Amino acid sequence: MRPTKAVVKLSALRHNLARVRQYAPQAKVLAIVKADAYGHGLLRLLPGLTDADGLGVLRINEALLLREAGYRRPILLLEGVFSADELHTASAHDISIVVHHQQHIAMLQSCNLAKPLSIFLKMNSGMNRLGFVPGEYEQAYLQLKACPAVAEINLMTHFATADDERGIVQQLQVFERATTNISAPISLANSASIIRYPEAHRDWVRPGIMLYGASPVAGTAASSFGLQPVMCFSSEVIAIQTLQAGQGLGYGQQYIAERETRIAVVACGYADGYPRIAPNGTPIGISGQLNQVLGRVSMDMMFADISNLPEVQVGSEVELWGDLVSVDAVAEAAGTVGYELLCAVAPRVKFEVIE
Repeated sequence: MRPTKAVVKLSALRHNLARVRQYAPQAKVLAIVKADAYGHGLLRLLPGLTDADGLGVLRINEALLLREAGYRRPILLLEGVFSADELHTASAHDISIVVHHQQHIAMLQSCNLAKPLSIFLKMNSGMNRLGFVPGEYEQAYLQLKACPAVAEINLMTHFATADDERGIVQQLQVFERATTNISAPISLANSASIIRYPEAHRDWVRPGIMLYGASPVAGTAASSFGLQPVMCFSSEVIAIQTLQAGQGLGYGQQYIAERETRIAVVACGYADGYPRIAPNGTPIGISGQLNQVLGRVSMDMMFADISNLPEVQVGSEVELWGDLVSVDAVAEAAGTVGYELLCAVAPRVKFEVIE
């Protein structure tokens, strides 16, 4: 069997969830598990999420999968529903929805549901993605308040710059001005806000990337927030080559040896989810020691210089990211974010779950 695998650690997930509680002890926790739990596997992680107060997903089939698995706590559809059929399904299975445009309200007003729905009413406070603009928000709330298909209403918005120096001040002021006359539970804080802005914690926090042990703040290591990586993505050395000075390596010959160089060929490539654009110098771990990627990542293989690691042989373990090499360090080298790499691990990679 090909050695590329991803090991998911439930103990690390539980640890990170506990860190959320330490940052926001008074708030309920809506753990965000969209995109198949950020590539980790929704049902694989479910046993590690028993201390969460609810789960946030994107698609209704994910919510139904959770209900079929016996999950009975709140589930929130983060983009709401896309049809009246989905609205009826949400009602039948006690699934909460985000309402972010007038068509959602019209749908609720016209549907005769088996059971009223819990709603999270979203404001566009500056992200300019989804939500009612501030001037329309109170009227949307009043419409929902009068709608028989609606049970509890929660207020929410999403911060665009919680992870950088601009922070949340401007959006928070917009939200607070627009909700002066509304009394309802509030959900504002994503991972970066949970860590950096206690004033945004309110009634529900929505941790995402921090649950998986990656950093929500660019340039700051996840470990500095007390987080542990949940996924260890690894493989093995499957061949060793020796380049002479002047010889090139791999497609495009993007690495040319300046001296005799011992090269490890690693069984992982972009078809496994490793970024093809990772340049020379991207960190990699071989036999428990930090090393660097060389040459162009191909579909099934990649390379590293092991000239100074004589103990490395065919079969030596390679960590692509995990405990030694953070996913954020690989992402930074490749010009992307840890979120993308975690979500991109391919179906052909074998997953294992450990405590």
